[in-house]
Amino acid sequence: MKPILTAILLLLTVSACQPSVQVEQQPAQLQLRLLETSDIHTNLMDYNYYQDQTDPTIGLTRVASLIAAQRTQNTLLFDNGDLLQGSPMGDYMASKDPSQWTTHPAYKAMNSLGYDAGNLGNHEFNYGLEFLKQAIAGAQFPYVNANVFDAQNNEHMFSPTVVLERQFVDSNGQKRPFKVGVIGLVPPQIMVWDKQHLTGKVVAKDMVEMAKKYVGELRKQSVDAIVIIAHSGLGDPKTINLANQENAAIALAHIDGVDALLLGHSHSVFPSQAFANIDGVDIDRGTINQVPAVMPGRWGDHLGQIDIEFDWDVAQQKWLRQQSQSSSFPIYDSQSRQSIAKADSKLQQRIATEHQATIAYMQQPIGVTTQPLNSFLSLLQDDPSVQIVAQAQRAYMMQNMPVELAGLPVVSVASPLKAGGRHSTPGDAQQYVAMNAGELSYRNGADLYLYANTLVALKASGAQLKDWLECSANQFNQIDVSSTEPQSLINWNNHRTYNFDVIEGLSYQIDVTQPSRFDGNCKLVNDKAERISQLSYQDSQGKTLTGNDLMQKQFLVITNNFRAFGDKFAGANAEQVVFESGYETRQLLIDYIREQSRFNPASGEFDAWVEVKPDNNWSLKPIRSKAPLDIRFVTQDSQDAKTYIEHFSRWPMTKVGLDELGFAEYRVDLSAR
Repeated sequence: MKPILTAILLLLTVSACQPSVQVEQQPAQLQLRLLETSDIHTNLMDYNYYQDQTDPTIGLTRVASLIAAQRTQNTLLFDNGDLLQGSPMGDYMASKDPSQWTTHPAYKAMNSLGYDAGNLGNHEFNYGLEFLKQAIAGAQFPYVNANVFDAQNNEHMFSPTVVLERQFVDSNGQKRPFKVGVIGLVPPQIMVWDKQHLTGKVVAKDMVEMAKKYVGELRKQSVDAIVIIAHSGLGDPKTINLANQENAAIALAHIDGVDALLLGHSHSVFPSQAFANIDGVDIDRGTINQVPAVMPGRWGDHLGQIDIEFDWDVAQQKWLRQQSQSSSFPIYDSQSRQSIAKADSKLQQRIATEHQATIAYMQQPIGVTTQPLNSFLSLLQDDPSVQIVAQAQRAYMMQNMPVELAGLPVVSVASPLKAGGRHSTPGDAQQYVAMNAGELSYRNGADLYLYANTLVALKASGAQLKDWLECSANQFNQIDVSSTEPQSLINWNNHRTYNFDVIEGLSYQIDVTQPSRFDGNCKLVNDKAERISQLSYQDSQGKTLTGNDLMQKQFLVITNNFRAFGDKFAGANAEQVVFESGYETRQLLIDYIREQSRFNPASGEFDAWVEVKPDNNWSLKPIRSKAPLDIRFVTQDSQDAKTYIEHFSRWPMTKVGLDELGFAEYRVDLSAR
C-alpha cells in the first residue's frame, strides 16, 4: 500500500473512533413564538355589513398584516374558535344549501395564512354538527378538541390533541427537531347554549379534567412543549376547584406541565390592565400562575403573541422552558384613531366572491318602519330596538300556543344586543343599532338580532320574574344621592348589556339609588336590596296584579334558548321550559317585519308599515336629591344619535364631551320632576 493512502486510511480510522461534536451536546437556546387569533366571528373582511362600509377596527384581513410582520422562523399560528358565526357572512354561508359550497371562506383565508392548528369555540355549534363538520373539512390544518364526545359511543368527536413536529433554529444557528403538543378545549356549556343541536348527539366534559389527562399523555410522547388552546376566559381564582367552569384559564394554569395558554371566549385582551388585581396574574409578563398566556380580543381587533425561551439541558437531553413574554397587538390605535395594520389585498381577493354575495344578501328588502329603530338609549329607557324583538316573539307564541298553555298570562323577554359592546375598545362606540324610518332590509333585521338563538318558552312565577329583573338591574351602578361628583350610570365592567333583560308585559321602575341585589352572574350579593319597584301586570280584562297576587301568579315567559337553559336568571332553567320552537329568533323577527309590512308581489312594494312604539312599561325611578347630581351616560357620537336624543329622550340630556374610547358623554338629569 502506498504511504500516502495508508496515512489517509489511518486518519479516517482515528477520526471515526473519536466522538463527534453533536449539537445535542452543546448548550443552546431556542426562541419559540406562538401567534393566536380568536373570536373572529366571521369578521374576515375589514367591513361592517350593518353600516355597509369599511371598518378599520376589525377583520382577519387586517390581522394578516400583523401575522406577516410578527412571524419568525420559529413560529406557530393558532386559531381559538368562534370563527364560523357572528357576522352576516357567517349567516350567509349557513343559509346556503350544503351542496352549493365546498370550502368556507374562513378557510380560504386561513389556509393561505398557514395556520398550524385550530380549536373549536362554543359558537361553532350554532348551525349544527353537519354544518360544522362540512366547514372544518376545508381546513388544511388540524383541529383539536379534548372534551367533546360522541353521545352514542363515548368516543372523542374530534381529535383531542395534535403533536406538531417542526425543525426550529436554535441560538447556534442549528436546525433542531422540536415537538409541540396541542390540546383543544371548549366550555361544556355548549350543551346548554346549543341544546337543540347537541342533545343526544354530544356529551361535553369538564375542561380541566380533560386537560390533566392529555397533558400527562403528551408528556409520555416526549413532546418539548405543551400548549393548551382553550376557548375560555380567566375565571375566578376562588373557584378553580369547581367542575364544569365556563371560564377556566386560572384553573388550567395550575396543571403541571403546561407551557402556554392560548385563551378566548370572553372577548377580552390579555395581558391588559383589566386583569391587574387578580391573584397569580402578572400583566407585565403576561402570565397566570407563571404560565405564559394570551387572549386577543374579538373580531380580529388584536393578534395574540407569546414568546418563550427554551434552554437545552445537555445532561437531561431536553428543552426546559425559561423566560417568556406575552403581548396582544392591536390593528387600530384607539388614541389617535388611526389604523395600524393595512388590509391584506391578496386575502381580500380570496374571499371577494363571498364578500359581495354577503352584501347582496343583506340588501334584500323585508319591510317598512314608521319611526327610527335605534339602540342609542336602550340602556336608559324603553327602546324600540328591544320592543320589536319582544313583539315578534309574543306574536309568534300567540299564533303557535299549545292548548295546555293557553290560559297563562304571556310576557316576552328581550335585551339590547348592540348597545356599546363592552365599552372597552374604540370599535365598541359603533356597536349600536342605527336605522332611520323607512325601508328595512335583511341587514337591518340581522342588526336587530345578532345571534342564532331559537325561541323557547318557560313557566315562571311572578316572584321569579321579580328576581329576574333584579339581576337585570345590576346593569346600573348605584348612584350616591349625596355626591356632586360625576357618576357613571352604566355598570360596564360587571354586567353585559345582553344580560339587561326587559320583560314586556310587566310594568316596573328601577331605583338606581339602591344597591344591587345580584351580581352580573345573578348570584345573590345583598338579600336586603331591592331595585325593582311598582311591579305590576295588567291582564286582558284590565285587572292589575301587584304584591303577593303577582308574586304567586304563574306566567308563560317567552325568551331564547341561550337564556332559557342558562340556569342563571331566576326561573330560567331546563326544568321550567314548556315549549321549544327550533325557530331562530332572528328569522322569526324578519318574518314578523315582512308580515306586518305586507309585501305586494304585484306592485313590488309594501302595503303597510311596522308600528314600533315603546310602551314605556319600564323606566328608571326619578331621583330625589338635595345635592345637584352629575350622572353620566355614554352613547354613540353621531348625528343620528344626537337627533334621536333630541326627539326621543325621556330625560333631559346635555353633551359634555367624548370619553377616551370615542363615545359621546352626556349628563343626564334623572331628578324627580
